[in-house]
Amino acid sequence: MKNTQTENIYTAEQGDYLKNNPEWHVEDSPWKAAQIMRMLEANPIDLKSVAEVGCGAGEILNQLHGKLPQNIHYTGFDISRDAINFANSRTKERLNFKQENFLDTQQNFDLLLMIDVFEHVDDYLGFIRACKGKSDYTIFHIPLDIHVVGVMKKLMVESRKSVGHLHYFSKETALATLADCGYEVVDFFYTTGCFDLQRSMRAKISAVPRKILYTFSKDLAATVLGGFSLMVLAK
Repeated sequence: MKNTQTENIYTAEQGDYLKNNPEWHVEDSPWKAAQIMRMLEANPIDLKSVAEVGCGAGEILNQLHGKLPQNIHYTGFDISRDAINFANSRTKERLNFKQENFLDTQQNFDLLLMIDVFEHVDDYLGFIRACKGKSDYTIFHIPLDIHVVGVMKKLMVESRKSVGHLHYFSKETALATLADCGYEVVDFFYTTGCFDLQRSMRAKISAVPRKILYTFSKDLAATVLGGFSLMVLAK
């Protein structure tokens, strides 16, 4: 299964993603790993092997390597040479990285991580279905780009240019997508990067109304103001 447009964005020859995101979102990786840990603590799984498709710089797996039991082996996959060049600096015992299309691997894993990935893939439905047979469980992190403010401000066009989002989801369409691809959802929750990861004063101020509305209604905050993502455990 080829995803030509996607590969053009992330390969070193084109380099557009690297130009727009020179740190490959490493700064957000500890937070993302903490969200994964939250899901695993709520839903204990017997793990011996973990893979991440679209691992980027590999810092999420590196974080999990230091938090989960010491008998788990981790493998990160990414089509981008730039990403794997970053990731290889994190290689250690039980943690390795491959510049390889995950769909080409013959390995199977206890847990697959798909963290902010399938919204970038041309044939996202075919990709999600093809990944299903390669792990017992999958944890997805899905940006929820469909919200009132986003539509009014045309933010989806901006995310298409800056981070390569080709598809856009609400909570409802994200969960429906997984069901359509044959997954059984075990658990899910909103993640609050919109106010956990704000570093500038302007961003911190803009997070205030999100926090207030989120306190009263998580669904309403995600639908109207946006900035949230969905963490999903499925099998």
